[in-house]
Amino acid sequence: MPERYSFAQVTPYPWEERHEVNAYVAGLSEELSARGHRVLVVAPSRSQALVRDSRKAIRAARRNPEALLGDGDGPRVLGVGEVLPFRSARGPGSLPIDVARSVEEALTAAPVDFVHVHEPFAPSTASAALRHSRSLNVGSFHAPTERFLSTQLARRVVELFFGRLDARTTSYSATRDLMRRFFPADYRVVAPGVASSLLEWKGGPAGSDDEAHIAFVGEEERPALRVFLRALRRLDLARPWRATVWSPHEPPSSSLLRRELRERVTLAGPQDMTEHDVLSRADIVVAASAGAAAVPAMLLRALAAGAVPVASELPVYEEVLADGERGLFFEPGDVETLTAQLERLIGSASERQRYVEAAAPLRRELTWSRAADELEEVYRELAGRRHDPEGDAPLRRGLARRRLIDVDLHMHTDHSPDCATPVDALLATAKARGLGAIAITDHNEISGALEAREKAGAAGVKVIVAEEVKTAGEGEVIGLFLEEKIPRGLSLRETIDEIRRQGGLVYVPHPFDRLHTVPDYAHLLRVLDDVDAIEVFNPRVAISAFNEEAVRFAAKYRIVCGAGSDAHVTQGLGSVRIRMRDFDGPQEFIESLRDADIIRKPASLIYVQALKFLQTKATPVTAQPGAKERRVRRAERRASTVRDRNS
Repeated sequence: MPERYSFAQVTPYPWEERHEVNAYVAGLSEELSARGHRVLVVAPSRSQALVRDSRKAIRAARRNPEALLGDGDGPRVLGVGEVLPFRSARGPGSLPIDVARSVEEALTAAPVDFVHVHEPFAPSTASAALRHSRSLNVGSFHAPTERFLSTQLARRVVELFFGRLDARTTSYSATRDLMRRFFPADYRVVAPGVASSLLEWKGGPAGSDDEAHIAFVGEEERPALRVFLRALRRLDLARPWRATVWSPHEPPSSSLLRRELRERVTLAGPQDMTEHDVLSRADIVVAASAGAAAVPAMLLRALAAGAVPVASELPVYEEVLADGERGLFFEPGDVETLTAQLERLIGSASERQRYVEAAAPLRRELTWSRAADELEEVYRELAGRRHDPEGDAPLRRGLARRRLIDVDLHMHTDHSPDCATPVDALLATAKARGLGAIAITDHNEISGALEAREKAGAAGVKVIVAEEVKTAGEGEVIGLFLEEKIPRGLSLRETIDEIRRQGGLVYVPHPFDRLHTVPDYAHLLRVLDDVDAIEVFNPRVAISAFNEEAVRFAAKYRIVCGAGSDAHVTQGLGSVRIRMRDFDGPQEFIESLRDADIIRKPASLIYVQALKFLQTKATPVTAQPGAKERRVRRAERRASTVRDRNS
């Protein structure tokens, strides 16, 4: 039996609004739910009742988180924030309010494996969900929009924000190509499905009643409708055709039609018929968008219903119609060509039938079952990258009898170029602060850690020999339990391999602190299987959101969490510590760390940074404690490096 997951499927559009993204979310959620997954649809809403009930459910989830996901009998819709109408210089619109807080509370409470955000452009419900998610994140991008183009004004910020996505999909290849151009990454194309009722069309002679039915489904921009009506005015009234203009909101005004067309053209809205009715009766469907409001999913529904599309020549429409195999094209706004293409199809039922038959292979693929199959593969791949939270359970049970000690996993001595703390002072302070073990993580050096280990017995503090290694443009990584110095400037992959060769553990410090040299999200994902632990709290990280992002990353991939003071002065030592069972060696250490508690006793960041500056920058080198010894050691290291290079 395949693994069952829980999802939050998040759309930025009010759930009551007819929108292609909502249709995608609804179709996918229904199919996933039918397969036994638990699905929570998160959307803004215009319904005060839905928003009120959703807030009650979120509050109740504080006591019973599982209840927020419903009883498994179909997806549950959560309305997060009311949508209020407003009017601006550009016309009427809608403004979602009270979204971010509700989204944060819902995603904090709901035990979901995946947060699947659709069109996560900010500001929106989807972007808020991506910001607050602690689950694996999948982002889906649908048809290109004006909103997408506006993100170019803050492209670098958007790239960092999209960096939280663990997998990306698009509905169409054209969208994938556009996203790759502006936001390079791997995108998998997962085309939408259509309602099964449309796929029940069995085929047969198109236009068998000898009168061709032309449909325009008014989800495109107003100029597209004008192009369509101008083409109808040019059609020969002696030919056998009728047309329907359908709007998802209300019927278009009859003033749009000239007198001679009023008997041929029906203007309809949802109170008259459904889109399903319109497409099922149509022989020809026109999509006349100029680009910004293209609705390729409508063409997919038309093909499913057995209609022949005539579409403006846009990349996404060309993709759907297989470059003309499944329908005809005209240049956007070219009324004469559109008229000619309509007359061509009106005059030949066999021509229409040829295009219908060409679309038959596609129709077999236009199911939500196929879309769910493809996305389940994405979900499984991501879930397979999560670490095993159990680890070595028997070993960990054995450690439960050991005494508890406090451990600081990140600090520096005067063997680091940016620190002036002597090893003896560090050990004495660690003992005085009640630390049972420390990891000395000097920058690109282990001599200080080796010296401290030799003196550790007398000091009564256990020392983990470690090194904070700067890679070649891929951030820093700490190797714990080392015996040999690892040279700086290797790739992240090479550095990790060297840590592994020595039997050490891979520990990623301050992973998302943009003020430090850090590996970006993509680099971390490439080496995820080899990361043993991740630093989720570092008091020297100036912006708390960077630590919070590390917490989210560790939670979603179930990586063991660590923390350390990153002390460069003795006053900061032990300001953050880990309370864990005593250990012997790397294997016992990592198992003990799984059940550890992080304890914060933060000193002032400004205070410790000022002390570091005074000790390393403001104080003359010759006056710094241990200055002579450091000069001797550095000279010896340079000489050793030269000997190694010559040999």
